[in-house]
Amino acid sequence: MPKLRNKIALLYRYLIIATKRLTDKQLMILLAIVVGLAAGFATFVFERALMFFRFVLTSWFDIDTASVFYLFYPVIGIIIATLFVKYVVRDNISEGVTRVLYAMSKKGSRIKPHNCYSSIVASSATIGFGGSVGPEAPIVLTGAAVGSNIARFMRLNYKNITLLLSCGAAAALSAVFKAPITGVVFVLEILMLDITVASIIPLLISAVTATTLMFFLNGFDPVFNLNILHSFELEHLPYYIVLGLICGLMSYYFTQINSKIGQLFARIKSMYRRWIAGGLIIGVLIFLFPPLYGEGYESLADLMHGNVDALFNNSMFFQYRGIGWVVMLYLIATLFFKVVAMSATNGAGGVGGSFAPSLFVGAFTGATMVYGLNYFFGLELPIIPFTLVGMAGVMSGVMNAPLTSIFLIAELTNGYALFVPLMLVAALSFALDYYLEPYSIYTKKLSQSGELLTHNKDRSILVFLDLPALMETDFYKISMNTTLGDVVNLISTVHRNIFPVVSKDGTLLGIVQLDDLRADMFSPEKYGTTIDRYMIAPPDLIYQNEQIGSVLDAFEDSKAWMLPVVTTDKKYLGFISKSRILAAYREQLRAISEE
Repeated sequence: MPKLRNKIALLYRYLIIATKRLTDKQLMILLAIVVGLAAGFATFVFERALMFFRFVLTSWFDIDTASVFYLFYPVIGIIIATLFVKYVVRDNISEGVTRVLYAMSKKGSRIKPHNCYSSIVASSATIGFGGSVGPEAPIVLTGAAVGSNIARFMRLNYKNITLLLSCGAAAALSAVFKAPITGVVFVLEILMLDITVASIIPLLISAVTATTLMFFLNGFDPVFNLNILHSFELEHLPYYIVLGLICGLMSYYFTQINSKIGQLFARIKSMYRRWIAGGLIIGVLIFLFPPLYGEGYESLADLMHGNVDALFNNSMFFQYRGIGWVVMLYLIATLFFKVVAMSATNGAGGVGGSFAPSLFVGAFTGATMVYGLNYFFGLELPIIPFTLVGMAGVMSGVMNAPLTSIFLIAELTNGYALFVPLMLVAALSFALDYYLEPYSIYTKKLSQSGELLTHNKDRSILVFLDLPALMETDFYKISMNTTLGDVVNLISTVHRNIFPVVSKDGTLLGIVQLDDLRADMFSPEKYGTTIDRYMIAPPDLIYQNEQIGSVLDAFEDSKAWMLPVVTTDKKYLGFISKSRILAAYREQLRAISEE
């Protein structure tokens, strides 16, 4: 074993020496290819695992009868995933894209090595057994982890670690959908990478490399191999406008229901009760509506081919598939319950994302609208274009990513004939959802905690700054019983001109400034005066959990340069100075701009 470690260390040394001969740009291009290959292969393994589970568990079901196995499969997958995460991984790997954003803002873009495989294992069990979530967020986390750890292995700086992390995320998403443009745009819109000409090339190379590998392993057919006979027709414009508004409302429903159900499950402290609650909800919903099983891409394909009857396979409603109003109710129930099933899966301990569910809800939204208009009003609207455009609409609102949704649908279908309605519906949905809820499903929690990077570079740099690290604690504390004479005697030994006045239990009562003592400092007859005569209230208080952005706002409002930091119950902790924040800001700006 020691010999093996020595050989590995020697090989690593030779690798570092060899790469030193490359320029930074050449090294990043080489590493982008490596990251693309690794992320693409991880995606291929993940997809094969999901196909294996689906074939073994459901391929033998009779399509004309409901299967009771749907009641039990999802909870089995959730239990497997939960136990794996709790006893093997021992880390939080849920909400994959959110974890990537958090790593970029608070962890120096460093993602733990286990994320290179743990999300694949846990998500395969969750989705393979029917958990109603998507595989994209886990595979994006996997790709980002691959890029981050390769960068750390090569001892790169923060900027290049972030770039390779983004390359891994773009490569993974590109491989899932065989859509390299979507992977790159996703990084720009969602991960909000600060792109320059030097960094866009590795990002493109990584996405193309992963996509090419998937072409080699899985063939050139797009994910949804559709023959779009009907392109955009001007007479359909009013219907697309209505669809855009409906998608905006569905996006808001999606994010709100996901948040509320997540909060309900968070209150359940017992792991076993979460299993029971989640298992009952998901099992019953999938038993009644089999299209909710797994990520739902097979149901999407049937829907887009106009094969609505196939959605009733393995359902207790199979015999009613020819009745128009039953079909309409079935489609509506399926699209609304998809969000509930997804949220319950994640809340109960499953591992998966909201990417595929947003596409699912969007497709069913577009198809339901068209089916209803055609059935009840005798119209002849084509189902495929509205289904595809609906996918872009809901995804645009849920993820706050209109460009990603537009290019994804175009690349998924190898067709750009629908660009005009895609842009229209994505824009309307995004605008309406943004008006109702300005944060996406990925960024809401991070925004509330002040840990979200944004395209506003000044505000993004503040996210990296940590209040406890900037707080100064070398101020001399005095009590209400302290006299002016005591303070005069202290002046020769302390180096601060502010004295916090605290009670016996540590509560901040006020502050004393040296400037306010100067008039009486040279009057010995006043040395017996207690300090409360000179004590004033601080201009403002900073609480220990405040984000730097709000701290700067407090400085701006109070016009002060030094403010005390306290706990929520006003216990004194220290002081924070505006000058120290600005110095840290300049240092962080140099760090993230380093080439």
